[in-house]
Amino acid sequence: MLRRLTLTESYWRQGFSISPGDLEYINNLLLEEERPLAIETLTRAVIRHRVEQEEAALQEMLAKGLVYQPSETYQVGDKLVFPALNLSTGSVTVLRPGHNPEHGQFQVAEVEFEETGKRREFAVAVEHPHPLNDETSNLLYGDGSQETVDRLYEEHHRCVIEALSQALEEQPDLVQLFGLWFVKALATEIGPGYLNIAEAMLDMANGGPLSTPELLADLDLPAESRPELLDFSLNYALFQDERFDEVGPAGQVLWYLTRLEPPAVLEPPERLAYQPAEYDRGLLNLNLRKLEQELDDEWSIGWEPDETPGTVAFTLTFLHRQQGTLPLSSKIAPLFPTSYQAPRIRCTIIDSHSGDEMEAWVVWKGRFVCGLADWYQKNDLPVGAYLHLSPGPTPGTAMAEYEARRAQSEWVRVAQVENGRLVFGMQKRSIGCRYDDMMMIGIDDLGAPDAVWRKAQAQGWSLAEMLIRLFPELAKLSPQKTVHAKTLYSATNIVRRCPPGPIFAELVKHPCFISMGENYWRFNPQLWTGA
Repeated sequence: MLRRLTLTESYWRQGFSISPGDLEYINNLLLEEERPLAIETLTRAVIRHRVEQEEAALQEMLAKGLVYQPSETYQVGDKLVFPALNLSTGSVTVLRPGHNPEHGQFQVAEVEFEETGKRREFAVAVEHPHPLNDETSNLLYGDGSQETVDRLYEEHHRCVIEALSQALEEQPDLVQLFGLWFVKALATEIGPGYLNIAEAMLDMANGGPLSTPELLADLDLPAESRPELLDFSLNYALFQDERFDEVGPAGQVLWYLTRLEPPAVLEPPERLAYQPAEYDRGLLNLNLRKLEQELDDEWSIGWEPDETPGTVAFTLTFLHRQQGTLPLSSKIAPLFPTSYQAPRIRCTIIDSHSGDEMEAWVVWKGRFVCGLADWYQKNDLPVGAYLHLSPGPTPGTAMAEYEARRAQSEWVRVAQVENGRLVFGMQKRSIGCRYDDMMMIGIDDLGAPDAVWRKAQAQGWSLAEMLIRLFPELAKLSPQKTVHAKTLYSATNIVRRCPPGPIFAELVKHPCFISMGENYWRFNPQLWTGA
């Protein structure tokens, strides 16, 4: 079967790379367009360029002679090009009659090839259908069409985008911003005066956010420049100035004054920082792995966001209650916007019950969303409360709710700090929401556990040492002297940020922790041998 190389999968997927000719073509395209172009547009252009290059090379080869097709007739001395033989060329030296009982009369052409001098015979003037006729026609016509380019883009754009992005980043004359590429020298110069005006506009808007067109409306930049170029040039100037922060989701550029962003956005809280702990995940049995998956901690091993956003139910942990944040766990992450480059993204969370809107910030590097402190406080939500998140009515929004119920007084687990120790007891509390009893921990002073956290850091407590300090306090609350693994996870995270995997591994690793089944554990201090 005759096929152009650009129509084969191997051409694009096996060692495809961007050539100097491709880069020159892209550079000329940007100069001609005089406007920034998306990487997807440039990728499509590279694919079209490659198809056109192959078309030109093919036509150049075919110009050397007549294309051999069995249905055609030729004369002695005709120069023929054979697509099925890598476009080899040869001259007809002899013609003689041929006959086939099935197909009747035809001619046999003897051809001498230029490259080798060898002679071969070929059937010509064949009246019956022959597959080479169709194959040669397919090679000659139609493969450079827009339809072909569109199909190749659909099938192979990912590998081309990857190679092209890497190649463009190495070009000092080009600049990339928010998925758009442009020639740096052609960007409109945005002077300090314009940037000062932009700062004043954002200041009047309480920091922002304002879109680039909103800023351009009052900047009075040169009208002779194309709108797309002005937009890109202003974005480029703002991006290089530390006074401004781009906080929009992918596909939407929004600017905010850096100095007016919440402190937790600029400097993620230390208490939320996780220092990865090495552990043998093979120690976890099936029940513990299922529990780890159920807890859906944002720092668990193998964290990957789910593909499709949907309603998510989860349990509020201490550190997120204390810091007024939400975890960007694998299930929650798809509900919040991503960006091309912005490390912080402004979004809106809507209270499902009241309809009140809350300004929130997505901090992907820290895997949290901040901005919920007032909402937690207003609704008196305890550690262990069941919360629900769902997609909002517009992009960049999410709906939040808790499972409200009539407040009633209940005996719950309560944590307090005494003499630099975290101690637990059972006390009555009025609870106005549904909660996970195993995760519930009442704490009247949310800042008090920070003293234990600082002490643990200063003395370098290991995770195992942390557990043996917490376990007796939790076990005394149970007649059986047992503690559920989920409760240990909740309590540990009051004084140390840690996903469940390392905690569960410590339980299995040390003989002093004895499994009682169903993820309940007992502690025998006599078997403790040290961390």
